[in-house]
Amino acid sequence: MVAVLSGGPSSPAGRTTAAGLVDAFGGLAGIAAADEAALRREGLSEAEITILTRVRALAVAMARAEACRRPVLSSWKALTSYLRTALAHAPREQFRALYLDKRNILIREEWRADGTVDHAPVYPREVVRRALELSASAVILVHNHPSGDPTPSRADIEMTRRIIDAAQVFNIQVHDHVIVGREGTQSFRALGLM
Repeated sequence: MVAVLSGGPSSPAGRTTAAGLVDAFGGLAGIAAADEAALRREGLSEAEITILTRVRALAVAMARAEACRRPVLSSWKALTSYLRTALAHAPREQFRALYLDKRNILIREEWRADGTVDHAPVYPREVVRRALELSASAVILVHNHPSGDPTPSRADIEMTRRIIDAAQVFNIQVHDHVIVGREGTQSFRALGLM
């Protein structure tokens, strides 16, 4: 990180900048997940912000490529690794849907909602409508908890139930709902919630 921010590992100014960022964002993952406005507030130049943005995009793309090499359900560890890379340190709640074909190959991943620190509005009809448009046979629901704790809330459970009910009408399987946090991931299926 020091080398990225200072142009070389031996610069005292670069070490100071990197240490300040680690303190401000709670670690390297927090720096990588920070939005551009937060990085500007910490005094980073546009060039440094561009580099960090590209490094993060590369890390997410590499994790996603690994997760998509085979059917999603048979590469669960790669999928959860990708989801943690993409969402664990996001400062606001995001809700995504992974749309799958009959062989459980990822057709499309879509950002369905962006919210606040503890809520992202999700509309079951929109999740199902998009599955129909894509001719998806199944969907995996994903969202993050910026608090770091991936434990499902009552609202998470109720919303998941509504999406499952709406999807069943069209014979679309909801394989799982995964919540991502800095402390790990939780699968509704593994928890017996679906």
